[in-house]
Amino acid sequence: QVQLVESGGGVVQAGGSLRLSCAASGNIFNLYAMGWYRQAPGKQRELVAGITRSGDINYADSVKARFTISRDNAKDTVYLQMNSLNTEDTGVYYCAAGRSMNSFIFWGQGAQVTVSS
Repeated sequence: QVQLVESGGGVVQAGGSLRLSCAASGNIFNLYAMGWYRQAPGKQRELVAGITRSGDINYADSVKARFTISRDNAKDTVYLQMNSLNTEDTGVYYCAAGRSMNSFIFWGQGAQVTVSS
């Protein structure tokens, strides 16, 4: 089993920045891909960004050039640096992990991000 623990959510004004962290523990030997999803009120969960152990990265179009995903393999931790936040970025952000970016099977508890106008 894999445990994912997120931290770093909060409330920020539009135009501000936040950084999310997600630390993985447990049976992590086969973890290859980690990423972040978000779910806004009344909307489906969507992929924000994903990164493989070898460094391949994928971003949602809505966050390109504003968000940066990174990974510290030695610490089994993934980060999401979010800049130029706007109100549409508000939601619960979930850390995810799995053997590929098409098969995230482990999930964190979620971190609330609220962007005020």
